[in-house]
Amino acid sequence: MRIVIVGAGLGGLLLARVLHLNGLDAVVYERESSHAARPQGGMLDIHSGQRALREAGLIDGFSAIARGAGQDMRLLEPDGTLLLQEDTPEDAPLDRPEVDRADLRALLLDALPEHTVRWGHAFDHADGHVAHFANGNRASYDLLVGADGANSRVRALLTEVRPAHIGQNVVEIGIPDIDRTHPELAAMLGRGNYWALGNGQSLAAQRNGDGRVRIGLSFYNTAEDWFATSGIPFGDPPAARARLIELFAGWDARFTALIAACEDTILPRSITALPVGLTWPSRPGITLLGDAAHLMPPVGQGANLALLDGALLGRTLAANPDDVPAAVAEYERQMFERAGAAARMSADMQELLMSPDAARKMLEFFQPG
Repeated sequence: MRIVIVGAGLGGLLLARVLHLNGLDAVVYERESSHAARPQGGMLDIHSGQRALREAGLIDGFSAIARGAGQDMRLLEPDGTLLLQEDTPEDAPLDRPEVDRADLRALLLDALPEHTVRWGHAFDHADGHVAHFANGNRASYDLLVGADGANSRVRALLTEVRPAHIGQNVVEIGIPDIDRTHPELAAMLGRGNYWALGNGQSLAAQRNGDGRVRIGLSFYNTAEDWFATSGIPFGDPPAARARLIELFAGWDARFTALIAACEDTILPRSITALPVGLTWPSRPGITLLGDAAHLMPPVGQGANLALLDGALLGRTLAANPDDVPAAVAEYERQMFERAGAAARMSADMQELLMSPDAARKMLEFFQPG
């Protein structure tokens, strides 16, 4: 069975690992030039995805890099009112630990045979069970797996549906080495996640394992072209910080202090998602996993689902090594069911976040009744 996986993200690598454990070879083609070609983002909340890591024989390695303190959470309103503070005991189980995405990706890469990943291969198109890459290389396949994320090029082989803007725009900022540079802000944030919500905006700060704090400033019910009219001069960091502070006028001074302390890397990010319940007619030689299959609002499901998809597809292929169409059909049946439920939950959470009294509603979510 010739299996070509496009994308060396978490889902694609987990799939390759499960296939390897079951004696099936796969090659992962990744457009990036190396594993260190770009930063891999911040921390991930891994909960259900631990089942996939256990199936892949990597749960001990995961536990060694996971941060139990990342389960801590503080929830506030814009005026600074603290609604919820959860501090995780040192001996608490790792139900929803945070893990650095780069560390988790490295764990998966190290668990694969050498040369499983072919770097510098951007997928271009496929015809006649041959994948073509932008560098001129080709690869024949019995199964092509699109694990190439939100802007998947493989997806177009199965459906014309594309991600659509969901009314949220995010500005990503950060404070490196916060314990040393801003100890008072570090103490305020705590060890895990720090959320302030309300008035159609939010500030979400997250501790990274390297001492950096990543902060997302969200603006809800905004158009896809909102950045063009926001007045944020991204090319001028000091002026951009000043404009962001203006946009958070009326919020507690502690929140705007976080913005003032951020470094010069200030990035705009428009949030998109695929329709809830997206499916497609099964095609024997092609399938998708992770964000390529079911891109959702960023509320803590994406990485977990990608890992689960990889384990499920690997399992069904191992159970049907001589019948790829049957394996793909069974995988998609289960994946569509799970992803549909998760997408509906994510959409409900997104609606909650976009409400004017988001903090109070979030408190009710965490403490029902």
